Amino acid sequence: MTESAVPRAIEILLVEDSPSDAMMTREALNNSKLVNKIEMVDNGEDALAFLRRQGRYAQARRPDLILLDLNLPRKNGREVLTEVKTDEALKSIPVVVLTSSRAEEDIVRSYGLHANCYVAKPVGFDELVRVVQSIRHFWFSVVTLPQGRVL
Repeated sequence: MTESAVPRAIEILLVEDSPSDAMMTREALNNSKLVNKIEMVDNGEDALAFLRRQGRYAQARRPDLILLDLNLPRKNGREVLTEVKTDEALKSIPVVVLTSSRAEEDIVRSYGLHANCYVAKPVGFDELVRVVQSIRHFWFSVVTLPQGRVL
């Protein structure tokens, strides 16, 4: 196999404060049969530090996709989304809001803050696997994303 035939690892930043939801989402991503590199942070401040490569995240790689929960400590997901989508260096990274909220207000506000899509977390693991596989298929098989690393 030549070097160009080796699939590039897909870099995903999972921003999730619930250890059980993070574990299930990681497992669902691992079951999706795609070469993934999954980084995880559990609060909004660390998410922004990771994306800006600050402090202990100085060596972090720019993610191809952000999976963002809305209800986070230290900075909530809406604040993270606002900062990402107003930062010239970060705004091209697709952000999928993946949250337990089904509230219309959260959906409308997330899209108003330029979320690329909004997905309500399903309750069961099998359904979560299907949802995550759909996200993966759409963002990495259907959509063409920029390959350049800005950071």
